Amino acid sequence: MDRFLCIEAFVRVAETQSFAEAARQLRLSKSVVTTRVQQLEEMLGDALFHRTTRTVRLSEMGKVFYRDCSELVARTNELVDQMREVRGTPAGTLRVHALTGFMLGHAAGLLRQFQQRYPEIVLDLFVSDVVIDPIKQGFDVALQIFRPVSEELVSRRVFPVRRLFCASPEYLDRHGMPRLPADLFGHRLALYSGYPSRDRWTFHREGEEPLTLELKPMVMSNSVHLLRDYACEHAGIACLPTLVASDAICDGRLRVVLPEFQLSSFWLCAVYARTQRGTFKLRLFIESLSAAFGGEPPWDQALIERGLLPSELLEDPG
Repeated sequence: MDRFLCIEAFVRVAETQSFAEAARQLRLSKSVVTTRVQQLEEMLGDALFHRTTRTVRLSEMGKVFYRDCSELVARTNELVDQMREVRGTPAGTLRVHALTGFMLGHAAGLLRQFQQRYPEIVLDLFVSDVVIDPIKQGFDVALQIFRPVSEELVSRRVFPVRRLFCASPEYLDRHGMPRLPADLFGHRLALYSGYPSRDRWTFHREGEEPLTLELKPMVMSNSVHLLRDYACEHAGIACLPTLVASDAICDGRLRVVLPEFQLSSFWLCAVYARTQRGTFKLRLFIESLSAAFGGEPPWDQALIERGLLPSELLEDPG
């Protein structure tokens, strides 16, 4: 019996609460994972899990054992990475879950540069707007705009995600340019469905109290690219993150609506397990992200230089 492989299987089952999911993440059959956990239980003389047909949860002994085992697995992986660092050849697979809005249009160049520099690191990328727990779903890191879903996770800020209301010149010529936030009620609105504030939108203008409105969209979507295309088709006013809208605004396909009013911004963060904070591959990836997009990201800088976006950042308080 390879004790480390058994402990690794146990830790993955504990984190995912599923033998089948642990097997998928470890690229093993479910029977192999089950056997390794059973061998560990036989060696310890007690059950590590309470199993039913629907749930897998740690026993009291399992909870105590997991705390030390998770650190052991993380430290072992970190030591292997450090040895690769000494050799100058970091290797292995890095699983990344990332927001669609960022990955489409901005990330390909970063990925090319990263793999030119670290050719033995395999990137396994899953692109989606769904908020996940990277531990339970087997990812090394999640790039998202929401707070971590568990205390076992930490986050590191990468760049701000600013938002603007936009519409095509043709739409505004036909329907008029809103002058105040309340004027939005007279327009077809297209809004992203995933913001935590939902239908409540707060507008800030210098020297005035913030104004909060409940906006009712005619179109909702979890795809900011679809919302951008909707606005470019002269169909209505869309609220878009600048990382998706910047090019269309700069080339004149879209115009900023209510430019004197500012919306709060989110942060795109790298979210990962506390036990992985020293992992070499992960550190290299996050450092590459920060070097490419940290500070003022290029899509925002282009709008700031044209006077279409304020340089100060209004952060979302939630």
